[in-house]
Amino acid sequence: MANAREIQGRMKSIKDTMKITNAMYMVSSSKLQKARRELKNTEPYFEIIQDSLAKLLDIAPDAGTRFFDKRKHKTGDQRTAGYLVITADKGLAGAYNHNIIKMAEELVTNDEDDMLFVVGQQGRHYFEKKDIPIDINFQYTAQNPTMNRARHIARKLVELFLEEKIDDLYIIYTKMVNSVTVEPVNKKVLPLNADRIETQDVGVSDDFHNVTFLPDAETLFEHLVPDYITGYIYGALVESYCSEHNARMMAMQTATESGGEMLRELSMAYNRARQAAITQEITEVVGGSRAKKNS
Repeated sequence: MANAREIQGRMKSIKDTMKITNAMYMVSSSKLQKARRELKNTEPYFEIIQDSLAKLLDIAPDAGTRFFDKRKHKTGDQRTAGYLVITADKGLAGAYNHNIIKMAEELVTNDEDDMLFVVGQQGRHYFEKKDIPIDINFQYTAQNPTMNRARHIARKLVELFLEEKIDDLYIIYTKMVNSVTVEPVNKKVLPLNADRIETQDVGVSDDFHNVTFLPDAETLFEHLVPDYITGYIYGALVESYCSEHNARMMAMQTATESGGEMLRELSMAYNRARQAAITQEITEVVGGSRAKKNS
């Protein structure tokens, strides 16, 4: 059994670690709340865009045909899929990075012609280590997602789709189901599905039939679609960011609780070691006293 001094050293080390895990928990909690607020503030803008697209389709059903092009003439191995994978920049977030990378790897390695786009250092390092080629490495931090980053990513991916370098575009990210559960999801973004573009209750006039569009409804639709895709990507970036910090909060809370349990066990071991040392000292004093009397 370790002596009392060694046990005290271990206890001090655990207490120092618990201070770090507590601090990381508080930081992640603060960042999570901030990201949620920012996402909530931008939601009305993208709801209006979706509402406008839905009403434009009602007036001009043939608008934006190339964004709805399913390219039915391409089947099986002829189709090229593009996957935007969103991971974290750091670890210490439980299984957050492992789950999203595992899903992405299973999908991307099915076809050599598929294209891979990555946001986040953890995913970048993993795919490089596995010699899985990354077609576009968006050199953005996964921390503090912004509209400018989402707009740049959307512009690049929409260009690839319109140039028919990819036939399907998917976003692989982590969705926060609730405060306890996060799960990796794979959502198809392009080609667009008209059934998913629905009118929103945003207080905008429904009387689009009497509106004059300059130059025309189709041109307006073509300009709005990239913003619609931007909103989708921005939402995925923020969801992933929130999920990362939620997972890190849970991991740090678990680590802190484990540290507390270890401290309780070490405290008992320390008390036993101290009592053993006291008993040994008493025994030695009594033995020495008896030896002196007998001499």
